[in-house]
Amino acid sequence: MTASGKLGSLTRGVQTFCCDVAEGFFEITHNGFAVVGLAVVFSVLTLLARPDLRQAGESQLMTWLHARQVETLGLVPELDAIDRATALNPKELPKQQAAVAYWLSKKYRVAPEPLSALVAEAYEIGQRMKIDPTLLLAVMAVESGFNPFAQSPVGAQGLMQVMTGIHSDKYENFGGKLAAFDPVTNLRVGAKVLQECIQRAGSVQAGLKFYVGAALLAEDGGYAEKVMAEHARLQQVAHGRPVPIAPPPTLRTVAPNPAPTPQDQDAPAVIS
Repeated sequence: MTASGKLGSLTRGVQTFCCDVAEGFFEITHNGFAVVGLAVVFSVLTLLARPDLRQAGESQLMTWLHARQVETLGLVPELDAIDRATALNPKELPKQQAAVAYWLSKKYRVAPEPLSALVAEAYEIGQRMKIDPTLLLAVMAVESGFNPFAQSPVGAQGLMQVMTGIHSDKYENFGGKLAAFDPVTNLRVGAKVLQECIQRAGSVQAGLKFYVGAALLAEDGGYAEKVMAEHARLQQVAHGRPVPIAPPPTLRTVAPNPAPTPQDQDAPAVIS
């Protein structure tokens, strides 16, 4: 055989070998993919037939992901934490309420988002209880300066500075007295107390004197005047009028009332 014949034979041999290897690799991978596919199908069918296995697998996966997040961030993630936040986007409020929220935010140096939630709640409660919502907001402004954790020396607590001990019955429907530090709950209870005071006294200004705990006193320390002045400003803001942002009114400091007389034992009382 000539040299060229040997070379051709060798080339054909190499080509045959390469083809055989390629076909073998294809068969192996094809069969391998088929096996993997069958395994996946079998696993899915098993999980569908055994929900308990699926739930266990999901639980293990979530536990692993949770551990990885804690390791990476150094924090325990709580995706539902936002549900506990007392906050709203002021841009989602009606124009009137948004104006009030922004004005109060600037004056009292409180973030507009939590104030927006309180403004929206005040308008809803006010409509239901027939109380001007800007009056409720004015009471909060004078009472606590929108500090939901405020407490007076005599035990008035929260945004509306309700005497939690005296009005503990009103907190029962909210889970107990600690709800006084939930801003929305405190607003609702305070609004109810204010409504009772106004009904008892016969007018808003006289009701505010009852609310501050000065029903048996000749003067209320200028409390009602401060609230009504802030109320008037908020009404103007709500109607779109420009109102200068003056320094916030001094938070009230009324001394504890003398012991109430028997006929006054059932009167609503808020003292700070």
